[in-house]
Amino acid sequence: PTRRSSDLFVFLSLTVLFALLAIGHLADNEGIVKIAGWVGLVCGGSAIYLAMGEVLNEQFGRTVLPIGEKH
Repeated sequence: PTRRSSDLFVFLSLTVLFALLAIGHLADNEGIVKIAGWVGLVCGGSAIYLAMGEVLNEQFGRTVLPIGEKH
């Protein structure tokens, strides 16, 4: 299977989230940890959108939510 841009966005934002959390805690910097929290919300939202898109597109046999694949 090929990678979709939506898959890449979810995993890239997750990588950035973990990096920011590690840096923020190692540097004891509350500001970086708060930024990581916002990145986490974006990552979670995009993961929910991707999951809903996969289910809805498969269920209806057409593109209901665009997730980077053709139906």
